[in-house]
Amino acid sequence: MLRVGAAPQLGHLDPELFAIMQETATLLRWLFQTENELTCCVSGSGFSGAEAVLTNLLEPSDTLIAGSLGYFSGKIIDISRRAGANVVVLATEPGQSLDAAALEQAFKEHPEAKIFATAIAETSTGLHQPLADLERVTHAHNALFVVDTVCGLGGLPVQVDALHIDASYSGSQKCIGALPGLAPVTLNERAVEVIKKRRTPVQSYYLDLLALNRYWNGDHAYHHTICSNLVYGMYEALRIAHAEGLEARFARHQLHGAALKAGIKAMGLELLAQPGYQLPVLTAILIPEGVDELAIRKALLNEYSIEVGGGLGELKGRLIRIGLMGYNASRQNVYTVLSALEHILPECGYTLPQPGAALKAAEAYYQAH
Repeated sequence: MLRVGAAPQLGHLDPELFAIMQETATLLRWLFQTENELTCCVSGSGFSGAEAVLTNLLEPSDTLIAGSLGYFSGKIIDISRRAGANVVVLATEPGQSLDAAALEQAFKEHPEAKIFATAIAETSTGLHQPLADLERVTHAHNALFVVDTVCGLGGLPVQVDALHIDASYSGSQKCIGALPGLAPVTLNERAVEVIKKRRTPVQSYYLDLLALNRYWNGDHAYHHTICSNLVYGMYEALRIAHAEGLEARFARHQLHGAALKAGIKAMGLELLAQPGYQLPVLTAILIPEGVDELAIRKALLNEYSIEVGGGLGELKGRLIRIGLMGYNASRQNVYTVLSALEHILPECGYTLPQPGAALKAAEAYYQAH
């Protein structure tokens, strides 16, 4: 990936770059599991994709219902309000999924709602949100169904067409395994028509998705100076994913995520997300009172060169979050992080119920699967 990213740059209007962009867009459709023509990348992180999708679909005074599952899907609220929308907040308790009945009630109270937006994978809590029932409620009320797939795309099935997702955005550096700096987006014809029929222009030139799509998938009219090296990295990551195959890739993430969780539980630690709704690609571990969460993360980084996330917002100091995404989802990495935790946790105030149990539990899971 780094070697590809270091290849000589191409100009942003070079026909050779356009050919790579076309192949990249084709592979993105495969990964999103969609035939949407408007499928491309916004230059920026996952939040640039979120802002592009939401600001293109929303106009001032529109109503959006936000399924806030945690810190990252909660940003849908902030972005939408900045776009001038009236936002109805449906927030869940940390680690808990959103129920379709709550969404139905929100639509009954706000029949004017134009969009319902939530996430399939909440990175801050390790929650895997089921979408099928939420989609049925949303479309029964003739609203657009928008899904944040930043943490999930490439690690678990997104199924844009099968789930009738009208618009989705993601990030390059999570399960796709590319360099950070591009945000894949995809919108179906229904969503595109909403943009075309806007009463007011999209407030951002840079994030104008119709203009961006023309640059990527149309006559390549100049939109902005894209970084060709980031496109190389995205193309290479998608090519690797295609060679592995979707089902094999999803199964790999599921296998190693479950083995990690087995090891964590064997250490007597609890997971934040409710059982049955836990992400395979991100494991959020509750830290018992009296145990120094920051010390754990610092020791992992300084002694083992392992970087894990901490809690965000109200969960600061209460969690560590371990991602197994893309090439990081491997048996070796599961064993390495479990071994490191067994060494570090006692130094940070946690007594292991049975030293060595974590690796044994992970090994037992691998042997059984």
